[in-house]
Amino acid sequence: MSKELVTCELICSPTSSEQGGTLKSKGMDCEQPIFSVLSGGVKMEVGGKSCDGGGGGAASPAATISDTESGIFSGECELCVEHESELDWFCATEQKLICSHCAIVGSCHGHTVTPLATRVTTVRNQLVDVCEKMQLKALRIERFIDQTLTTKEQKLQAAARRARETVLAQVSAAREALEEEEQRLLEEVHREEERVEQCLLTQRAHWSQALASLSQTRSRLVHTLTHTPDAQLVTSVQDIAERVEEAEGVGEPCDTEQLNLNPGCSDSKLLRGLWATAVLLGPNAYGSPYLKFDERTLSPLLSLSDDFCTLTFLYKKVRKSPPYDPARFDCWPNALGSLSMSSGTNSWVVDVGQSGAFKVGVCYASLERKGSGNEARLGYNTQSWVLSHYDGDYSFVHAGKKVPLQVVRTPKKIGLLLDWPSQTLLFYEPDSGAVLYSVTQHFSAPLLPACAVTDRSITILH
Repeated sequence: MSKELVTCELICSPTSSEQGGTLKSKGMDCEQPIFSVLSGGVKMEVGGKSCDGGGGGAASPAATISDTESGIFSGECELCVEHESELDWFCATEQKLICSHCAIVGSCHGHTVTPLATRVTTVRNQLVDVCEKMQLKALRIERFIDQTLTTKEQKLQAAARRARETVLAQVSAAREALEEEEQRLLEEVHREEERVEQCLLTQRAHWSQALASLSQTRSRLVHTLTHTPDAQLVTSVQDIAERVEEAEGVGEPCDTEQLNLNPGCSDSKLLRGLWATAVLLGPNAYGSPYLKFDERTLSPLLSLSDDFCTLTFLYKKVRKSPPYDPARFDCWPNALGSLSMSSGTNSWVVDVGQSGAFKVGVCYASLERKGSGNEARLGYNTQSWVLSHYDGDYSFVHAGKKVPLQVVRTPKKIGLLLDWPSQTLLFYEPDSGAVLYSVTQHFSAPLLPACAVTDRSITILH
């Protein structure tokens, strides 16, 4: 290396320990790293004073004072192993302590370096900030514990007390209503039972008397036939005719509905609604995942989705003639479900939100499939029960008789509940749980889900 002196200045701010000074090269921005190299020595200015630095020169007095005042070192100062100079600078690039020679001519030449005291001040300030933030957070936590949580505990107790009171009040009201309904229904059943018993007693007495009279008349006629001489018999024709007329006056016994318990005596909208709600809110409200439409029954007026769950009405121009199948409806836009129901409680849900004209319900498997007569039209025969939506109106249809339904809001879904033990079919709205219509009927054979659509599509939901 040349013996010529290449002059550079290490400028340290007079308040480097407070403002975070950096090494500066003459004519360069203060953010630039040290770049000048000395040959044989370094001229350093610290606080406006110059000092010479050799290969083993000591650190500047200002830096030493700053380090001492800042309390960085106690006892002997650490020295650079390579230059045996005090480690009074910090290399931010390599995150280590260095001496001034390392920054100027050593391994950290060109790196971003700062005086150790400045670095210490920065770190201390950061720690102070962190501690202050931690203290503020601790105060917030204490305030949260002492105020917010305490208030929440008090409010929780009050809210829980009100909730318990609400539950007890509602259950008490429901229990009272159920007890009253139970008493009313039991009394109604008892009155109906007494009525039927009285009818049976009356019928028994009447027909017992008729039987006795008939038996007595028959016995007399038999006696006349077997014990009356011929001459007397032919002269007793008038008497015999009177007795025959008396016997013929006894009518034929016949069974009537008056001799049966009226099933309506135990019917209750309240109990039916509670029972339906309990079932519909359970895990099986949407029925079996295996319930789909039977492709064999699909009308040529409809198309079936790949998952066999969606029926779509086809306009004439896109219809195709499917192969003949005895199970297929050939005129009405009908399709039947794949699962037969003859026991237990069965439920399923149909999405009807896209359709303005549809029918959903049940039918016997024996329902007629061919022709355009009412025998194959859902709801217009004795083998099908459906809820119908057409022209904005909702109705229950069975055997050609329509029962208009009052619907508060247009349902997007229609749920069906078939309880076989009670022989009850119920239509409801799943979103609100409102019962749209229910019917109790003696079903004489297994039932199949039945649907029809003449506007867009409907879908079985799972």
